[in-house]
Amino acid sequence: MHLANSTTVVIKRIALFITVSFIYTFASAQENSPYSRYGMGDIVPAQNIVSRSMGGITAGYIDSVGFIPYNVLNGKLFFPSSSINLSNPASLGSLNTTIFDVGGEVDIRTLKSNNSPQKYKATNTLISYLQLGFPVTPKKMLAKGNYVNIAFGLRPVTRINYKILADKSLPGIDSAITLYEGTGGISQANFSTGVKIKNFSFGVSTGYSFGNRQNSTKLSLKSSDSVRYMQSNTQADARFGGFFLTLGAQYGIRLPNKNVLRLGISTNMQQKLKAKRDNINETFVYDNNGSTVAIDTVTNTIDEKGTVTLPATYTAGFTYTTKHWIVGADVDYAQWSKYRYFGATDAVQNNTTLHMGAQYFPADPTTLSSKYWRFVKYRAGIYIGNDYVKTNNANRPDYGLTLGASLPLTSFQRLRVGEFVTLNTGLEFGQHGNKQNQSLREGIVRVNFGLSMSATWFQKSKYN
Repeated sequence: MHLANSTTVVIKRIALFITVSFIYTFASAQENSPYSRYGMGDIVPAQNIVSRSMGGITAGYIDSVGFIPYNVLNGKLFFPSSSINLSNPASLGSLNTTIFDVGGEVDIRTLKSNNSPQKYKATNTLISYLQLGFPVTPKKMLAKGNYVNIAFGLRPVTRINYKILADKSLPGIDSAITLYEGTGGISQANFSTGVKIKNFSFGVSTGYSFGNRQNSTKLSLKSSDSVRYMQSNTQADARFGGFFLTLGAQYGIRLPNKNVLRLGISTNMQQKLKAKRDNINETFVYDNNGSTVAIDTVTNTIDEKGTVTLPATYTAGFTYTTKHWIVGADVDYAQWSKYRYFGATDAVQNNTTLHMGAQYFPADPTTLSSKYWRFVKYRAGIYIGNDYVKTNNANRPDYGLTLGASLPLTSFQRLRVGEFVTLNTGLEFGQHGNKQNQSLREGIVRVNFGLSMSATWFQKSKYN
C-alpha cells in the first residue's frame, strides 16, 4: 500500500493559494513613480527575499538548510539550498529536493520635493517571483558527489507607471497644461540549470523577456481671450520581446577551521529585443466620463519596427560561512550607456552598487526542537550606489538598509528528511536622490514576504 504524504498535500494547496493571490494583487497594483519615465522604468530587485534581506548579495550566496551540512553530510562540502537564487544560476547546483519559491512585496513610495514641503505617497502590492526547482541528477553523477538541477519560473524585471501634470504660462497663453502618462514594463520567463562538480558550480539561465511600453503626452492650452485651442495627444505604444542569457559560477573553498569561503560571479548578457511601435498624433476632447475622443488624426504609424537594447550587467562577490554565520559582499555593474530604445538614447548612465550583508542562525545539532526562535535565520544588510537614471546632469544616490528573517513552519523532524516550509520576511528602507539634487527625492519602504517549500514530490512514501 501507499501512504499519501500529508505534508506534500498541504504544501501544494498553500502554493496554489499563494500563486492565485499574488497574481490577483499584481494585476491590480497601482503606483506613480515619475522616474520610471526614463529608460525602461523602475528596476524590480532581481534577488529573492532571502538575498534582499542581506543587502542584495547573490554572487557567492547559497541559502543552506541550517546546520545540516555539519550534521547529516559528515562534513562534506555540500550545503543543500532552501531557496532559489534568482541572480546566479550556479547556486542551483546545491539543490537536493524540489523547491517551490514564491515572493511578493508591499511597495510604499514617498516622493518629496527639494523645493517645497509637498509629499506624495503610493502603496502597491505585487508579485516578486514564482520559481520551481528540482534535482535531475543521474545516479552515476550522484554516486560521485556531483549534482545537476533545474528551475523555471516567472518574474517582473522593470515597471513603468507614472502620471505627471505640468502647468506653466507661455507668451499669449495663460496656461499650458501638459499631462505625461506612461505604463508598462518587462517580465521574464526563465529556464535555468546548475551543475555542481566537487567544489565548483556553474549555471545557465535563459528564457524570454517580454513587455510593453505606452507613453502619451496630452497638451491643453487656455487663454483669457476668445481664442479656442484644440487639445493634442502624442502617443506611442510599443511591444517587445526576445531571449536572454545569464551565466554564473561559484567555487567553494574549505578552510582549515572547517569554515567555507565561496566565491561567485554572474553576468546578464546584453539583450536586443525585437520591437514594434504604433505612433499617433491627434487632437481630442474629453467626454463626460473623462475619456478621450479623437477629433482629427494628424499622423498615425502602425507597427514601426525597431529594437530595444538592454545593457549587460556583471556581479562579483563572496560569502564566508561558519557554523552560525554567513557574511558576504557583492559589487554590481550595469552598462546602461549602451541602452537604446528604437535607436534613441535616454537620461541614463552606467551604475555601480555595493551590497553587504550577514545571516545569523543560532541553532546547532544539539538544540532542542522546542527552542523555536533558535531555528529562525536572522538577516541584515546595506547597499549603496548610484541610480541608473541621471537627470539635470546630476547623479541620484541609491542606498538602503535591509532586515529580514526566515521562520520555519515545519517540525525539525521533517527538516531532517529534506522537507520544509519556510516563511521568508524582509524589510527594506531605501532612498533615491538627496537634498543636494535639484529634483524629487524618492523614499522606498518594501515589506517583502513569501514562502519556500520543499518536499519529496516525486516520491511516494510506503509502509508494510
